[in-house]
Amino acid sequence: VQLQASGGGSVLTGDSLRLSCAARGSTFSTYGTGWFRQAPGREREFVAAISTTGSRTFYAEGVEGRFTVSRDHSKKTMNLEMSSLKPDDTALYYCAAGRKFTTFSRLKSYSDAVNYEFWGQGTQVTVSS
Repeated sequence: VQLQASGGGSVLTGDSLRLSCAARGSTFSTYGTGWFRQAPGREREFVAAISTTGSRTFYAEGVEGRFTVSRDHSKKTMNLEMSSLKPDDTALYYCAAGRKFTTFSRLKSYSDAVNYEFWGQGTQVTVSS
């Protein structure tokens, strides 16, 4: 599956932004999907993920309550609604998909980048104070 992230931009503290990840490939609905981000000089970190059916979502501690992940199988997209953005949210955001997830997979699995085989190219989010 091929992934393409979009929707990044430059905003001010407190603003909202919506990222989208478009997938190409017939098996997208069978993949667990997630968002990761990487700021300059920092390691890539988990942001949010959503299960194959969309019934379960997972969030990193620092974004829970501010970010909402969703997916639309008919459009083969995954979205990340980000609100109350902070300068610390500034990063290159990547979407990813993986086939290894099961109904028993939990946050520990979804937050581990090694479980994702396919990655988008990243979209930049910059939050200024």
